[in-house]
Amino acid sequence: MSRSIGFRPRWLAAPALAAVLALSACTSAAAPPAPTTAPAAQPTTAPAAATQPATAPTAAPTAAPTAAPTAAASPAATASSEETVAVRDDPKLGKILTDYDGKTLYHYTRDGANSSVCSGGCAQAWPPLTVSGSVKAPDGLTGTLATITRADGKTQVTYNGMPLYHFAKDAKPGDTAGQGIGGVWYVVAPGATASATTAPAKDNSGY
Repeated sequence: MSRSIGFRPRWLAAPALAAVLALSACTSAAAPPAPTTAPAAQPTTAPAAATQPATAPTAAPTAAPTAAPTAAASPAATASSEETVAVRDDPKLGKILTDYDGKTLYHYTRDGANSSVCSGGCAQAWPPLTVSGSVKAPDGLTGTLATITRADGKTQVTYNGMPLYHFAKDAKPGDTAGQGIGGVWYVVAPGATASATTAPAKDNSGY
């Protein structure tokens, strides 16, 4: 009786063995063999930083010059390019000589021909008409415009031999406050000579 219980039929053992083998084959096929070589280590050095472009120059461009261009110099006035005397038509005295600024000119009856005796305080009250170069008469003026050298070395203008003067109290062009003072100071008319003491009438000016 015990013998029959412990006996397993051969047809039952064969299927069981086949199942074990099939399971083993499936397991082997499902799991790929583990690699035996470790993968190469990743590089640990960080890649070099990209080169930054060159820094742009920070210096400001050179400022444009601010100085204004130098102005052209005005041509200097010269005695040869400017009339030394002029002729003005005075409403009371007729045509008389003035300097180029229009201030009245006088002559002193005590002067000699081409000679001045007015100096010191006289010359302060009656400043001589002086120049530093040559003289120039206006077109149409008759007579002779020339110069003499004064005792102080200055060059005084003469007309027909008469030294010419201003009057210090003539404040502006057109004034004739010096006319007849002391009976020796008079305006100068065009064409006048040293003996003249008053300006001629307009019709006899000769200018």
